[in-house]
Amino acid sequence: MKQAFHTVTIPTHGARLYEFTQDAQAFVAKSGIADGLLTCFVRHTSASLLIQENADPNVQRDLLAAFARLAPEDFPYRHDEEGPDDMPAHIKSALTAVSLGVPVRDGKLTLGTWQGLYLFEHRHAAHRREVLLHLVGE
Repeated sequence: MKQAFHTVTIPTHGARLYEFTQDAQAFVAKSGIADGLLTCFVRHTSASLLIQENADPNVQRDLLAAFARLAPEDFPYRHDEEGPDDMPAHIKSALTAVSLGVPVRDGKLTLGTWQGLYLFEHRHAAHRREVLLHLVGE
């Protein structure tokens, strides 16, 4: 059993989804591991990870609108020292995932035809988010 690690740094410019599928696939291809499991882990509490459709941009627009309704910025949160978008960002992160597992077969991610890997940025300000990739396999 082999393992490999890589960190993808994703510069964000506001709340939206940032695809990193190609970065993850390039890491898998260079790793020399043909079959295994890729774990993606975001190292932040106000961003999350999604496997989501990568064909129709309206899916992303609708997701952003739905999450804005689920965790509105104008709610009287107790945790408000870091701005009105911070606590809603934590809620959105809690409702999604901070890690994802993707099977790898023949040196390729086994995502479906319309699936992509996304960092879901929940804050308005620009950030540099880190996604740790950990591949285990043969």
